[in-house]
Amino acid sequence: MRTLAGRTSGFTLLELIVTSALIVIISGMAVPLMMNATDAIKLSQATRQVERELQTARLKAVSANQPIRVRFDCPATGQYRMVELVGTPTVPASADSAANRCALASYPYPAADSNVLTRPNHDGPLRTIDPSVSFSGATTIEFWPDGSAHTNSAGTDPWPAIAGTGTMVTLVRKSITKSILVNGVGKIQIQ
Repeated sequence: MRTLAGRTSGFTLLELIVTSALIVIISGMAVPLMMNATDAIKLSQATRQVERELQTARLKAVSANQPIRVRFDCPATGQYRMVELVGTPTVPASADSAANRCALASYPYPAADSNVLTRPNHDGPLRTIDPSVSFSGATTIEFWPDGSAHTNSAGTDPWPAIAGTGTMVTLVRKSITKSILVNGVGKIQIQ
């Protein structure tokens, strides 16, 4: 096709090769950035999911007037569950071990009945984080009816309130980490 200036319109082979090379180079730089963004998004989603469960456990402890625990990597890696303490903080029942409390076969969700004499009545469902995300340094956290948070750091009953700056629940995906800070008065925040 001829233009007014007498030249043929279109692209030369060299122009097409240079343009294609630029597209490949830019795409090659964008893929790792997209992968990092995907990792960060999945980790953030898992962190928010765990933070909501901690908030729910604290609210349930206050509203039900019962101590509620959140157990991590229970019964398997990447799983966690909100469970009502069987017994009292001072004298927990022997049935309240980590090995059996997360088992849905032993403690189904929802509870078989809601009779206050046959506890637990406030166990939550078994939850699972994204398989590519894992817990690192997470310890069971117990919320009391006054909203305070406790961990079994000393191995004694009742569990002491979380001291100082708090305790962290850390989640990891590849080399990226996110943490949830829980302090003794029950404040829960993503770091």
